[in-house]
Amino acid sequence: MADPDFLVPEHRTRLLEGMAQAVAHKGYAAVTIADIVREASVSRRTFYEYFDGKADCLVALYEAASRNLLKVLRGAIDPAQPWQTQVEHALGAYLEGLAANPVLMRTLYVEILGLGRQGLAARRRVNQEIAAFMLAVVNGSTPAPRVLSAHMAMAIVGGINEMVLQCIEQDRTERLGELVGPAAELVRAVTGAPE
Repeated sequence: MADPDFLVPEHRTRLLEGMAQAVAHKGYAAVTIADIVREASVSRRTFYEYFDGKADCLVALYEAASRNLLKVLRGAIDPAQPWQTQVEHALGAYLEGLAANPVLMRTLYVEILGLGRQGLAARRRVNQEIAAFMLAVVNGSTPAPRVLSAHMAMAIVGGINEMVLQCIEQDRTERLGELVGPAAELVRAVTGAPE
């Protein structure tokens, strides 16, 4: 691969968008490099300057989109509010961000799993970042609820992921906002916080 310092960042962004569009049209398994570069309006050579293959491109898309959603989560936090309110606002912002782009949501929650170990490793990294964010919000609050452990934070992330997957499977992605209440209830139940 070429030295990324000499590459045009716009091309990488276009390739990630091309991957998202190609996956939306065909599903990851059927997507070819030709599909991605056609959607991105770049050459095959340019693709290989950035990525080793389509799996590498999908992981990059997953990580970039996840970083953007983590920014949304962090931006929804108001330390002046009680931690329960902060968690509800963050959940609402996160779910709204997902619902705004159903194609990307499917990529983040379903297509990434088609990569096997590589996809699972990427998903694990992102889930750990979200769990760490939750730990900081809940355990850093005053007054603090029962201390949230890293294992229980990951259990919450997994539970919320399953609720989102269920919405995707039932073709109800436009109703993701309805998950804020149950997801917040899950957080309160795990932390022993009052209703």
